[in-house]
Amino acid sequence: MFDILIEHGMLVYPGAERLDQRSGWLGITGDRIVATGDGEAPPDDRTNAGLLIEARGMAVMPGLVNGHTHLSQTFMRGLADDRSLLRWLWEVIWPVQTAMTPEEMYLAARLGLVENLRCGATNVVQHHKLPGRDYVEATAQAAAELGCRLVLARGWVDMGPSGEPLDHILTDLAWLHDTWHGAADGRIHVASGPLAAWRCSDQAMRMTTELARSWGAPIHIHVSESRDEVDMQLERCGKRPIEWLADLGVLGPDVQLVHAVHVTDGELDLIAESSSVVVHCPTSNMYLASGAAPIRRMLDRGIPVALGSDGSGSNNSQDLLEGAKVAALLAKHATGDAQALLPADVVRMLTVGGARLWQTQETQPRIGELLPGSPADVTIVNLNNPRCQPMHSAASALVYNASGADVDTVIVAGEVLVQAGRMTQLDEAALFEECNDAVAALMRRADLS
Repeated sequence: MFDILIEHGMLVYPGAERLDQRSGWLGITGDRIVATGDGEAPPDDRTNAGLLIEARGMAVMPGLVNGHTHLSQTFMRGLADDRSLLRWLWEVIWPVQTAMTPEEMYLAARLGLVENLRCGATNVVQHHKLPGRDYVEATAQAAAELGCRLVLARGWVDMGPSGEPLDHILTDLAWLHDTWHGAADGRIHVASGPLAAWRCSDQAMRMTTELARSWGAPIHIHVSESRDEVDMQLERCGKRPIEWLADLGVLGPDVQLVHAVHVTDGELDLIAESSSVVVHCPTSNMYLASGAAPIRRMLDRGIPVALGSDGSGSNNSQDLLEGAKVAALLAKHATGDAQALLPADVVRMLTVGGARLWQTQETQPRIGELLPGSPADVTIVNLNNPRCQPMHSAASALVYNASGADVDTVIVAGEVLVQAGRMTQLDEAALFEECNDAVAALMRRADLS
């Protein structure tokens, strides 16, 4: 007997070599996918299922993975439009973050995670920028209450005006691991989150990496997002960011390189040789005029690539399906090659590519796949709408036609968190009202009202 039976859907299997899609059914028991099949579900299983989900005309796929965001920026969307990266940070993002309270961080995280879930993301990698345990606790608590999976990468820098003492960074990382890693029935993981190469010393990078690796935790870092950042790193140490990480012995399969827009072929070779993962944030890169990451050249080298929304201050949404279309079109525009990034490539970035951020070991089955034994993280996207019909390819419809508004059902670890496009466990209208009241007070304190 299945706890949940999904039937008549278009099952999307984003395998490592190619993407398969076929009409069929999927059975969930407890927190695992236990069976899939083509055509009609067995009659006895259909009769005895605890919950029957009719998915005719819908794509049934592994839960999407948002490979990079900053949940504090949920309260900043639209505040810093039309600025380059460094102006965007100095003039709006950093002042507002400085003014935030832990209670506002909690609400921003809660709202941002609801948006992620509503748009199909079952897994979110949060690059947490606000130091202080109360802020970290607020973010982790929001995720634990909502039931999504979260990688909480504690952001840090030890150089410049906002730099923290190294001993404090190490102590806080240890506290985060001891307190939150594996919490919420294993749905919360932790990571070291150096914010940018030009703001982190060699010693801090080595020591935080060694500490994270002692736990099997990943390292999540912005790299080469803008030319200015590359120039500042060259001025600081004479090396480009990827070269610097390689020389320190940091690169590896547990390293998550966010953006990687301005990278040389030599740096791409270093990434490929180390099996590091790149997190592509195309909407943010266009929004801040940062450039276009060479995704085709990465994939041709076998570099794993995940897709991220980035924070709502530079997007301005958390809609990964919207980002999927942007990723495909940006690659074509940047290269002049209509086949630079195909729908199947992007679907894999959303799923199996993103799974590398959660599960650094190449073990099977894993998050990001619809296989018996895989965690029961499933996103169902309703393609029964004028934008997607007639549908010749589920992958094409998902990337070029669908949006987060088309997500019908989201299941995490066997628990239905979104049903018929609505959260199952909270009053969304009440949350919106509470967030708007909090933002009004925050803007007054930050002198941006």
